[in-house]
Amino acid sequence: MHARHIDGITIRPLHHGDTTTVATLFARLGARSREQRFCGAKPRIAAHELEALARVDGDHHVLVAFVDGDPTPAGMARLVRSGRSAEIAFEVADAHQGRGIGSLLAQELAADARAAGITELVATVCGDNQAIVSLLRRVADSLHVSWQGREREFVLGLEG
Repeated sequence: MHARHIDGITIRPLHHGDTTTVATLFARLGARSREQRFCGAKPRIAAHELEALARVDGDHHVLVAFVDGDPTPAGMARLVRSGRSAEIAFEVADAHQGRGIGSLLAQELAADARAAGITELVATVCGDNQAIVSLLRRVADSLHVSWQGREREFVLGLEG
């Protein structure tokens, strides 16, 4: 995927090893957003975690969103492939939540997954994060939800 510009938002792939972009977005997440994304308190992110989140290769695909007029990342979507399935995760800067960035990232990530032959996406959602639940329902062709402790696992089916 090359950079796409949609409704004032540019989405582009993350460059492998771009820990600066990952760290900048992490800094734009408030305590509640971090808790929902990482399933617990997360006041800081370790160097090895940054490296893992900035990994881009044949099995790791990451998209970054930028809003016109803001040079820092507004959101990120990540896919880690395992055969025809992939685990996905999203984060959107607090200042840009509720503007459709997560939905746009999810649609682009799902399209990239379909193009790569992935037929199933798996997302682990912490607690009661209604925004991400709504987003996942809009992207999936089919959806199965199960609880695992205080986390919900969503399995999204993708048609070809």
